[in-house]
Amino acid sequence: MSYWNEKHFQVFETPGLEARMAALAEKVRPKFEELGEQYAVFFSGKTGEEFHPHVAKHMRRTVNPPNDSWVAFAPNKRGYKAVPHFQIGLWDSHVFMILAVIYEANGKSAMADRLLDSELIDNLPADMVVSGDHMKPEAHSVKELGSDGVEKLLHRLRDVKKGEFVIGRHLQRDEADNLSKSEFDQLAEKTFNELLPLYNTMLNRK
Repeated sequence: MSYWNEKHFQVFETPGLEARMAALAEKVRPKFEELGEQYAVFFSGKTGEEFHPHVAKHMRRTVNPPNDSWVAFAPNKRGYKAVPHFQIGLWDSHVFMILAVIYEANGKSAMADRLLDSELIDNLPADMVVSGDHMKPEAHSVKELGSDGVEKLLHRLRDVKKGEFVIGRHLQRDEADNLSKSEFDQLAEKTFNELLPLYNTMLNRK
């Protein structure tokens, strides 16, 4: 039995804010609550500090229904946006498993410089994707962008106040529909294990 299926992706085709929020709460949020508990333990074990799950509630929305949803993981109990964080989430087109530094993060410039000084991204698997905007579903593969393209994104993270850097794996809708829970966990853990060295480098940890 697949862990993700059409009913989860179809939530984002539900018209209207209230109806979509209700569909999210019923069909998607229980998944994120479950994954939140599971992967908070995973990241705590890997990093040696206590990670906390943050399930998106979309509370600030008053008109436009959300186009994506997620659970984020960070060592800060109160929030995650000010620090590099991991996410598992959903657009109508794909599941994402990512490491993100968004525009609210403190110390972005130093993080970008540390990644620019490393060769970690060059050594990532070719199916890893990167983006400079966590609000958009589109991303490009590391292979497709090449070193120059990745460096441009890191320069923007460093030099532009609104600069962001998002990296990880996308699991397309039809691919996700074929994976059991254990198969999805295998891919998620593989992805996060590959991203943890970047996380540690951003924070200047060995």
